[in-house]
Amino acid sequence: MLTQMLKDRKLPPLKSREEMLETMLHEVYGYLPPKPEHLAFENQGKQFPSCCAGNARCDKIIAHCVVNGKPYSFPFYATVPNDGKKHPFFIHINFRPDIFDRYMPTEELIDNGFAVLSFCHNDVTEDKKGFDTGLARVLYEDGKRGPTDPGKIAMWAWAAQRVMDYAETIPDELDLDCAIVCGHSRLGKTALLAAATDERFAFACSNNSGSTGAAISRGKEGERVEKISTTFPHWFCENYPKYGGKESEMPFDQHYLVASIAPRKVLVASATLDAWADPISEQLCCVAAAERFPGGFVCDHPAKPDEKFLDGGIGYHLRTGTHYFSRQDWLRLIEFVNKHYK
Repeated sequence: MLTQMLKDRKLPPLKSREEMLETMLHEVYGYLPPKPEHLAFENQGKQFPSCCAGNARCDKIIAHCVVNGKPYSFPFYATVPNDGKKHPFFIHINFRPDIFDRYMPTEELIDNGFAVLSFCHNDVTEDKKGFDTGLARVLYEDGKRGPTDPGKIAMWAWAAQRVMDYAETIPDELDLDCAIVCGHSRLGKTALLAAATDERFAFACSNNSGSTGAAISRGKEGERVEKISTTFPHWFCENYPKYGGKESEMPFDQHYLVASIAPRKVLVASATLDAWADPISEQLCCVAAAERFPGGFVCDHPAKPDEKFLDGGIGYHLRTGTHYFSRQDWLRLIEFVNKHYK
């Protein structure tokens, strides 16, 4: 059934990873900013006494960068179990800077043997139209961009890669072979782009990312290219709005982005009441990208509420509820990582 549904969408065939990624950067997100000319990390020390019942420490880190010859900094937090072992770890692109957050159950992640490094997207560059804050101001002195210059999703993905740079400075505490980048909604789109453009991430998780994330654009319900690219033009490069209302003419679709992460692992998460993201289009994206992942996508029917498909190299689950990064989503992500890594 899923195969026929996918045929009806008439997607362009998969190409090489290099070709697909080049297309997505040129036409949708813009090319990521270059790596910093200089990068240093300032550890401002522990933030909470008895963090996670004394089982972890939480350090505030400032990434000090030189970009285009100019100084630029942003903060993030590293919460790491203090048992002296090396741990798999999440890099969570979050909507808030809070360590114990409604979208990030830090103590439960620690109790399950993971570390978590997190940052707020607005601390990198503000999620608004215009390019006059944070990294955007450094890149665009006059606020003007060329057609393929990065939008803010690409900037947030760049920041996730700088947090990964920090992870590499503490290899005795973090298992660098099990780095997981994750995010919800627009930051789920960001997590996919971060992983597609940086092979250091072993896993990527897109939670309810929808349009221009893990949802096929052709035939999609809810949010479509015209709506997202005009309401949030700052997320994308200036080439992208030309495809509004012309999804069937695009020389790509979102399976290109997801397939660019293979052969590493991807988990796509949907919610039953999130029609704007369109769960079936997210599931079909997994089907369309499956051939590039070891083990493929192990599913042959539209998902039922609270059904999970975690056996293939690309996984999917459909949670009952609304547009949210829930405890259940995190537990499914932990299960997926443990199944494919441990």
